[in-house]
Amino acid sequence: MSDAGFVGLGIMGLPMAGNLAKGGTVCGYDLQEERRRLGEGAIEPVSSLEEICRRCDTVFLSLPSSAAVREVCTGEGGLLDLLPSGSLVVDTSTTEPGVSRDVARTLAARGIRFLDAPVSGGEQAAKDGTLSFMVGGDQKTFDEAAPLLDRMGSSVVRVGDVGAGEVAKLVNNLIVGITFAAVAEGFSLGTRSGIDPAELYSAIRGGWAGSRVLEVAAPAMLAGDFTPGGTVDIHWKDLGYALSLAKETDVPTPMTALAHEVFKAARAAGLGGESQPAVVKLWESLGQK
Repeated sequence: MSDAGFVGLGIMGLPMAGNLAKGGTVCGYDLQEERRRLGEGAIEPVSSLEEICRRCDTVFLSLPSSAAVREVCTGEGGLLDLLPSGSLVVDTSTTEPGVSRDVARTLAARGIRFLDAPVSGGEQAAKDGTLSFMVGGDQKTFDEAAPLLDRMGSSVVRVGDVGAGEVAKLVNNLIVGITFAAVAEGFSLGTRSGIDPAELYSAIRGGWAGSRVLEVAAPAMLAGDFTPGGTVDIHWKDLGYALSLAKETDVPTPMTALAHEVFKAARAAGLGGESQPAVVKLWESLGQK
């Protein structure tokens, strides 16, 4: 039996699985064969979910959407059908809290345990093994999974029962999305007012405007390098999940709604595949005379 299986070897999943494999054997699976080959050496590639489930009793997921998580976990030929009772599924994807709870209930009926454990920190933290994990699930299951999560992250915090991890991640991402939009707006105003953007960055980074988002966004904007990491498309999706949660809980989130519209406009402008700081291009185009 392998130490763990990992499903989804994309921008985040591949380095996460690589760090997980530093402490034991990890079987890696992705629908795209070329991604499975990228992990060879550190990760043992397998060709199907069935093989993952035959060899692993703990399976990690890093998938792009709630729909993908539902399909892999409870769809035909998914983990529900393949994993034995007593197995553990740890979902590191960013999904809707209600989906995590639904999936957990369905898996529990077959004796399969579930944690939602979304991450923050981006591609570089995934490579460095310094991700922050926000985990939802019962304490006993969390305690069992924590040593594995520690291989991939520098902060592993249980925030409540199943679904709570995703709530924390959506709060994280709405704050990040609003800040990306604010940084883009502020730098556009400063630049049009005659300040060199590099000097502006130097001037404000040590004050209250300083943040990890600024430290990512400003250099990207200065260099015009919007290579993802995270993308405008993904952040638009996550802000939409946050708005859905706000509607369910009747919590006003006007700033999140505005940020969602900014990211929606960026997608409409063809920027969906670029990194989040690319939203600055909206202001650049609006500011042209």
